[in-house]
Amino acid sequence: VSDALIEEWDEVLLIGHSSGAHMAVTVMAEVIRQRNGRTGGPELSLLTLGHVVPMISFLPAADGLRSDLRYLSNSDRIGWVDVTAPGDGCSFALCDPVAVTGVAPPDQRWPLVLSAAFSQTLSPSLWRSLRRRYFRLHFQYLCAFDNLSGRKGDYDYFAVTAGPLTLVDRFGDRNPSASRIVTPLSPHRSLAVDAA
Repeated sequence: VSDALIEEWDEVLLIGHSSGAHMAVTVMAEVIRQRNGRTGGPELSLLTLGHVVPMISFLPAADGLRSDLRYLSNSDRIGWVDVTAPGDGCSFALCDPVAVTGVAPPDQRWPLVLSAAFSQTLSPSLWRSLRRRYFRLHFQYLCAFDNLSGRKGDYDYFAVTAGPLTLVDRFGDRNPSASRIVTPLSPHRSLAVDAA
């Protein structure tokens, strides 16, 4: 990631899916810390999909991850969009990973929590065929959506990763999903002592 940031790109987009989301959070936090305040270069963005962050961040010894979540949540050096869907039984759907962990600062900016809204963004026939296939639905974030009907702003993996807009340009004017969960639920909220 650091090497990509010294090349001539519009954006460096780090994507974490499922358990990879908490790893992406840690990688992104470390990249920003290593940059040591340097600016310039490509836009730096984080996209987390179908996250299961609370499986780790709620553990008593997850001080490092909790610190990274808090650190990224008000960073002005990234854009962070988190996409989940209520139809995905393998994720913490619409849970703001920072807020539910209980480490959100008062000035929290990120992530922008959005719903992939499978029941609306997949055609009725595809939705019916996938409805009870939980593991397959958990990977839908990385697949084509067949019912977007050109609605601007709806989540589509290929438009996000191969389209002409950066993550923030694509979703920056969106409000978080109305059903997002921000109630602090973790009993463990300690942070790493040496976190920036």
